[in-house]
Amino acid sequence: MQIQEKVGLVTGAASGIGRATALELINQGVKGLALVDISESAVVALADEINAAADRDVALAFAGDVTDETFRSQVFDETAQRCGMVQILVPAAGIFRDRLAVKIDRETGDADIYPADVFRQVLEVNLIHPVYWAMETIARIAVDRNRRGLKKWHPDEKVQGTIIFIGSVSSQGNRGQVSYASTKAGLEGAASTLMKEAMFHGVRTGVIHPGFVDTPLLQGMPEGYVEQNILPDTQLGRLIRPEEIADAICFMVRNSAVSGQLWADAGWHPTAA
Repeated sequence: MQIQEKVGLVTGAASGIGRATALELINQGVKGLALVDISESAVVALADEINAAADRDVALAFAGDVTDETFRSQVFDETAQRCGMVQILVPAAGIFRDRLAVKIDRETGDADIYPADVFRQVLEVNLIHPVYWAMETIARIAVDRNRRGLKKWHPDEKVQGTIIFIGSVSSQGNRGQVSYASTKAGLEGAASTLMKEAMFHGVRTGVIHPGFVDTPLLQGMPEGYVEQNILPDTQLGRLIRPEEIADAICFMVRNSAVSGQLWADAGWHPTAA
């Protein structure tokens, strides 16, 4: 699927992988791009930067909670009105809430189990949000095709839309990430299921599994954590740059023969527990 002259949407667009992906989509010629983030100042600043460089209003800034259904509908509605229907989606917003699944209190000897409300928070942002933004994309393409009298998509047609989910190497399991790893593994099943259904309307889905990327989230780790616990198991010997993941995402969008999952892990392999 060609990126040029298409309309894209990126959540978590103000930083990290989301920001790098937004900038790469602009570089590759999207005619419109919806930037979604919870930080209003950051996402507006990014849109202003892009529009100033392009000397036209190509980027739209939306600040809000990606788990809010009303907000999601508003983003798609306004983007369609101002730029056209969204055909490329990268739902990159995500959170960490890491800790051991079960800890023993040293004083009481009681078990401290990972809080269910925290697990649900990670589930809402990392799994439910990307799946529902994907289904919104698929639904709008399906409705548009139906209005034009088009039924089942045929390979002679151009691909109508592409959705790339942001997985993680943690989907294989990673100590201290019971909620995060569960959501990233869940994206694999969601993407595979949506692919089987959405190709009826000409929409592809895929998952990219980044390794450890040099983003604000990772920079918040305790001092020395990366050097001691990540780099020794990374064959490339360094953290991945967000731009490298953005390039891989755009490759997945452009090349319709690439389906399923793509691992962009810099050769990282977890050590045995």
